[in-house]
Amino acid sequence: MDERIGFVGIVLDDMSAAEKVNRVISEYQDMVTGRIGVPDHENGRAVIGLIVRGDSTRLGTFTGRLGNIAGVTVKSAVTRKNSSE
Repeated sequence: MDERIGFVGIVLDDMSAAEKVNRVISEYQDMVTGRIGVPDHENGRAVIGLIVRGDSTRLGTFTGRLGNIAGVTVKSAVTRKNSSE
């Protein structure tokens, strides 16, 4: 298994997407080791930051599912494989 650790940044431009985002995060909760959410009530937006740990395939599926939700933007950064592998 090629376990990676990284960060996933989620921007909700449409707060009506929050339920779907939280549902996907709950499905992958075993990979989430930290979470912070910052709402912008005045403008109806929010930002969620996740610290994640898991294999690259599953992390890709997770971020892909989040990114396919309307009104949501996702960016991630994860550690690379060791060059000796």
